[in-house]
Order: sequence, then C-alpha cells, then structure tokens
Amino acid sequence: MGSFGCLGFGAGTLRVPAGLSYTVRTMVISYHGGQCLKLTFGGTTIAFNPIAKQSKLESVKFGADVAFVTMWHPDFNGVEQVAHGSKQPFVVDGPGEYEIGQVTARGFGVKTIYDKQDHYNTIYQVHLEDTNIIFLGALNDPEIDPKILGEFGDIDILFLPIGGGDILEVPQASKLAVKLEAKLIIPMQYDAAALKTFLKEESIEGLKPVDKLTLKKKDVSAMSGEVVILKV
Repeated sequence: MGSFGCLGFGAGTLRVPAGLSYTVRTMVISYHGGQCLKLTFGGTTIAFNPIAKQSKLESVKFGADVAFVTMWHPDFNGVEQVAHGSKQPFVVDGPGEYEIGQVTARGFGVKTIYDKQDHYNTIYQVHLEDTNIIFLGALNDPEIDPKILGEFGDIDILFLPIGGGDILEVPQASKLAVKLEAKLIIPMQYDAAALKTFLKEESIEGLKPVDKLTLKKKDVSAMSGEVVILKV
C-alpha cells in the first residue's frame, strides 16, 4: 500500500522498465460492477478498482498487468482478484508519478469519507499513448482542488461515479462532468435508480447500455461530452 499525501505532488516517480510493452491501437473497455473497469489493448490489461472478496459487491476475477487502486477498501482493492495465470499486476495505490512500460500515470490524493470512515481517495490520470484518461474513484466532493484540475488538461475519457451516498450524487456528477469537458463520459458505481436519474439529467433517457466499448483515439477525438453506459 502506498503512502498518501494530500495532493500527491512530489511523491516521486516509479519506473517499471522491464517486461511491459505497449502498442496501443484499439482500446476495449468493459465494466465489472462497482468501480471495477477493465481496459484491454493488445496483450495488455489494466484494472481500475478491482473488487475484493471481502466486499459486499460481487468480486471479480480476471488477469491484469496493472491494477489502479484509488482507496484501500474491499470495494476497490481486490488486487488478488486480478492476479490470474501469467498476469500478476503491478499495483498503483496512491499519489505520485508512474511509468509502467509505455503507460504513464499520475495520482492525486483527496480527502473523503467512505463507509463512515475518513480516507484518502486517489484520482488517477492515465495516458495510454495519446489518450488522456481521468478516473475519479470514490469521489464525494465535486469541488476538486484547482491545482489538481490544472493538471488534467484536455480529457478524452472520464470515469465518473454517480451513485450517491458515499460518492457523488447525480446532480453533482453531472455538473462536474460539464466542468471537466471530457469527450467521453463513462458512469460507474450506481444502482438502477441513480442511472435512471443520471440519464434524465443528461437528457439521454433512451440511451441503451452496451456490453463493451471498442474504440480508437480518432473515435474519441470526434466526441464532445458523449455518454456510454456499460453493462455489468
């Protein structure tokens, strides 16, 4: 488990030079409940917030090369669940700068309350080739520090929690998405009621979920605030 600092600046750079090589052309994204997202490109797999066996959520099981953990809580830290076969993930679990093969990432720590306890949640900015991804994690306050916002740049893909309770409520999530001006928004950690409210808020009630999302950089570049709902 990594050490946490308030903003995650100056936490050092970790490089993993051997064994991982990336040639990103097409990205495939699938959703596994909670905040667990699987990104696959070529022979490489990234897991965001894999669900542990100890969670009340249904745990996951697949192999990943890299696992990003935003909070050390069973809903998000099931790194053993994404160790499968030859894939043993390199775990990123806190603020700092990281280079893993050709994947670069930065983590920014923000204070939050989750499951009635004080925590630090790490917002991750991940670059896969020239695609800029922001994964907000278990964010419950839409007022992100301007110093962090200034680091995001032009966002291609935004993973946005919308379920309320310990994370952003739908109106907060929608306003934050507008503020961040992401080209593509993928909601996560929601129930049926929250999703219905979110789709109504975005005036896209007829939007149908898809099993997985396959896209290239040029596909994302042509988008402007589009929303994709992924089936669990």
